[in-house]
Order: sequence, then C-alpha cells, then structure tokens
Amino acid sequence: CVLSAMVARLSKNRKKRGHVSAGHGRVGKHRKHPSGRGNAGGQHHHRIMFDKYHPGYFGKVGMRYFHKTMNKFHRPTINLDKVWTLVSEATRKKYANAGPKDEVPVIDVTKAGFFKVLGKGKLPQQPVIVKAKFFSKDAEKKIKAVGGACVLTA
Repeated sequence: CVLSAMVARLSKNRKKRGHVSAGHGRVGKHRKHPSGRGNAGGQHHHRIMFDKYHPGYFGKVGMRYFHKTMNKFHRPTINLDKVWTLVSEATRKKYANAGPKDEVPVIDVTKAGFFKVLGKGKLPQQPVIVKAKFFSKDAEKKIKAVGGACVLTA
C-alpha cells in the first residue's frame, strides 16, 4: 500500500515562510483548543450555537422500555399492488373471469413472510381471498371492492 504523501512544495504553508505568525495574528495567537475539543461547552459557552442550530440536542423524550425485544414488533408489510406477485401469472389468468360463486385463488401472504397488507396501489378486477395477520383499512376496503375477502390468521 503506497500512501501518496503530499509533496512539501505544494503545501500552503510554503507561502507563509518568513511571515512570523503564519496568518494567525500576533495578538490572539494560534493556541491548541481555546474553546474545548469537539462538542465541549454545549450547555455553557457554546449554548447559543446549540440552541440556534441544534434545538432539542440535550434532554430526553418519551418513556423508557426495559428489555425491549423486537419480536413482537416484527411486522413486515406488503402493498396491494404487489400481492399478486406472490402467485404465478398463470394462476391469475386461470381465475381471471371467476364469478362471485366460482372458486377464487387464496393468497397467503404469511407464507411469503409478510404479516400486514397495506392499501397502496390497485388490484385487478377479480375476486381474491387474502390471508394475513393484519390488514389496513384501505387494503380491506379495496380487496372487498373487487369482490374478494380478507381472512385473518393467527
């Protein structure tokens, strides 16, 4: 690994050779960390900057949740416009002109790893039975509008 170090003759401070304070002034002097390192002084001498540009940086919000296991919050979602991709195109065509009393396809989204069906997009005008753990109101409305049914699974 060859590190291309900067050539000395190209560095900016070459221009400052011979000028005593190298552009940092004689009175104020260039000292190491005159106002503290990093975010030091956010509640003290840098308070105005923190309040102005980073409101809400300090403090807490909300309630604590001890030992939060994420299993119960695991809820992968799928939108209605993608539901038909879970079965083959041949299946969709087979049931394309199914009437209200005929057999209709059952799409179990939990088998594909999704728990909740959301209502984005349009469904083709053919009835379908969708099985899922959760449905949004929009999804349920759209599935019923095409003559389908929402089946809740455990």
